Amino acid sequence: MNNTDYNEALLNYLSDFVTDNKKERFEEILQHRTRHLTVVLEDLFKAHNASAVMRTAEGLGLQDIHVVEQRNAYDYNPYVLRGAGKWLTLHRYNDTELNMKTCFDHLKMEGYQILATSPHAYANDYRDFQIDQKTALVFGAEETGISDYVKNNADGFVHIPMCGFTESFNISVSAAIILEDFNRKIRCHNDDYHLTDKEVFALKLEWYQKMVPNVDKHLHAFSKSYSSKKN
Repeated sequence: MNNTDYNEALLNYLSDFVTDNKKERFEEILQHRTRHLTVVLEDLFKAHNASAVMRTAEGLGLQDIHVVEQRNAYDYNPYVLRGAGKWLTLHRYNDTELNMKTCFDHLKMEGYQILATSPHAYANDYRDFQIDQKTALVFGAEETGISDYVKNNADGFVHIPMCGFTESFNISVSAAIILEDFNRKIRCHNDDYHLTDKEVFALKLEWYQKMVPNVDKHLHAFSKSYSSKKN
């Protein structure tokens, strides 16, 4: 069975069960989706923080979230996430003793520079970075911050200058501030920040399946019909 032909036929089949308004909305959003900027969450233990960061990322048009679970298991708060999670691609690293290394190796292979957030003196003002290449931004655990592995292997470090007694913002606030700035820079200085045609198709097929009621029954019926036509 040719997977490309099968998936194209499946998309056409599912499109009959998706409203025109939703199809138009998908097309509009997919034009602005990007993988040139992504987020890494390292050992966050407060569900509302992870959820708030993910909601911000989705609202800015980012597609991928990388969650590293070395000491703390990932969880989310549905009241904070507000459904944003189902439109994101979530990558979880939780099955080795060196999950952050696995994450970094994957990002490096995909061509990302890796920047980590830190309130300490060795970090540079986030506004000074010219984000003109694929970038992954790492946020560490709420109380302990980034791990030693991240400190030793990130390509650079960023911080938000503070004018009060407080050392740093809550992680969800920090993410909103820095990601908005980096996202704008990515889109202003890169003509190729868009998804590829292949990525657009894959997400559209995924999203259609999430919109169709009783989709498992439809998938079973389509597969049976498709196979009978090919035999």
